[in-house]
Amino acid sequence: METVSDNVLDYSHLNLNTFSAECVSDEKKRNTAQLYLHYNRLSSLPSSVTSFSNLQLLDVSSNGLTTLTEDITRLAKLRTLIAKNNHLDELSLPKGFGSMQLEVVNFSGNRFEEIPLQCTKLRRLQSLSLGGNRLKSIPAEIENLTSLEMLYLGGNFITTIPPEVANLPYLSYLVLCDNRIQSVPPQLTRLHSLRSLSLHNNLLTYLPREILSLVHLQELSLRGNPLVVRFVKEMTYDPPSLLELAGRTIKSRNMSYSPRDLPSNLLHYLELASKCPNPKCAGVYFDSCVRHIKFVDFCGKYRLPLMHYLCSPECTTSPCSSNPQSDAESEEENSVPADRLQRVLLG
Repeated sequence: METVSDNVLDYSHLNLNTFSAECVSDEKKRNTAQLYLHYNRLSSLPSSVTSFSNLQLLDVSSNGLTTLTEDITRLAKLRTLIAKNNHLDELSLPKGFGSMQLEVVNFSGNRFEEIPLQCTKLRRLQSLSLGGNRLKSIPAEIENLTSLEMLYLGGNFITTIPPEVANLPYLSYLVLCDNRIQSVPPQLTRLHSLRSLSLHNNLLTYLPREILSLVHLQELSLRGNPLVVRFVKEMTYDPPSLLELAGRTIKSRNMSYSPRDLPSNLLHYLELASKCPNPKCAGVYFDSCVRHIKFVDFCGKYRLPLMHYLCSPECTTSPCSSNPQSDAESEEENSVPADRLQRVLLG
């Protein structure tokens, strides 16, 4: 054992199969705020850990842990739990785990196939790391972590990003690299605090144009994705229904209407109108639109393919359309200044 300071105990790298606190004085137990038990041979959390009543940080990484017993919930002042590189899975956590006051949890390098729902109940959680596991999805309940600032889920098998991630108001760092993600939901533009977005080594072929709204984003990592390298235009277009044609007419001509004129379902439908992004088109669309990929310059160096949704095929041939040869494209859509995005990593 090494006493690093009055409030730190280090029992790491000792090949311990068990841990007993009998040799630690009561005063030392009360004063200990950090306990390091990493790189041992512990298969479960020792019950003696609960004798450190003022413990704030516990590191049990690189053991053989298969379970965290209910004893851990008795550590009322614990704020940081580091349990990397063990054998934990979604059945390893006690039921009361979600009631703890944890602010940092690191379960990277374990065997989780899904994010435990107990983790989504940690209301004070600011940092959650589950990299290098076997996750296939992100639960919608992730939106409950309203204090979260950093979410690290790299090195898993995640295929989609749920829109609920956009409901994390303080999220600054989102790491989803080395997964199997094929698209980015446009709702992520609601992450107004996002500063770093890591998406390298996925299956992305385009990005939503709304990503330009992330005004605080400083780093975007995209290397290792099959992003298209030449201009691509997709003209798949389903003709609008009579309902949509009527709705387009009402919205584009600014025709007035009130709840007395239309049933509630039609009023709700009219509220779903999306404005065509073509700056010289005053049209709107509802369900029928043209998916169109446009390249946008980032920092004067990289061109990223962003997905646009236009109201009709005619918009793709107008002077201000996505045609990369057009001189009429607006400067705002065609480039993003360097001070808006400091690092774009594509290669």
